[in-house]
Parts: sequence; structure tokens; C-alpha cells
Amino acid sequence: MAAFTRLATSALRLNNGLFRPNAVRVVGISTSKKNKDTITIADTLVEQEKSKTETAVPTSKNWISWGFSYESETEDNTLMHLSFLFGVTLCLVTTGFYWAYLPDYRMVNWAQREAYLELRRREELGLPLIDPNLIDAEKMDLPSDEDLGSTEIVI
Repeated sequence: MAAFTRLATSALRLNNGLFRPNAVRVVGISTSKKNKDTITIADTLVEQEKSKTETAVPTSKNWISWGFSYESETEDNTLMHLSFLFGVTLCLVTTGFYWAYLPDYRMVNWAQREAYLELRRREELGLPLIDPNLIDAEKMDLPSDEDLGSTEIVI
């Protein structure tokens, strides 16, 4: 479990784009004359953002992003591999393995095995496979013919 925690924290550390905004918009209110002698905060932030993107990690010429990161090829590949590890290996394979080896909770397989053993025992002893008198007639309480009357009996 500790390994998964370390893996998740390293993935979050690599994807620092989740915690910072992509574009900072600042509107400055100026009380001076409307001339170009003043500089606004928005202009400096845009220039800083441009300089950050220009000095980013150079990517290869033929790199096509997986959609996890559009700035860094290594970050994009790392996050793609982590998501497929968790999505395919841990979710699909582990869930399928768990489901395949679940115990027989409805006892279907047990009942079938027990029936085959009983059939084999009856064949070895020379008994009929299904006993017509499974329950003794003396133990059953059946209605008399007078109680039945003209009721149709379907066997």
C-alpha cells in the first residue's frame, strides 16, 4: 500500500499543472491619464508566462501528446503510463482475478458434486438412481377419497 501511495504522490508531483492556473488574468484600475506611459500588471504577467513557456523543456519534433500534458513529453508519457497501469492492470486484471476465484457462495458446484457422488454410490450398490419411495407412505398424511371428492388429480 505504501508503494501505491508513493507512486500517486510522485504522479501528483510531476503533474504540477493541476495546482496552478493556466492563465492569470488581472485587471488593473488606473486613475492616471490614458496614455502608454504606464505599465499594467497584466502585461508583466503575460510576459512572464510567455518566458516560462519559451524556456520549457524542449520536445522532440515529431511528438504527439497523449492528452495528459501539452508542455512536457516526459510528463505526458509518465502520466499516460500511470493511468494505464491503474486503469488496466489494477482495475481490470485484479478485478477479473478476484471475480474468477470467488468462493462458491450459492453452493451450486457443491450440490452438483454431491449429486454425482450419490449417483455413483447408487450405481455401485445396484439401487435405482432415483428411489420412487423417497418418503415412506406411512409417514405421509394423504387425504382420503371422500375428502378429495370429484377433484381431478393430475400426475
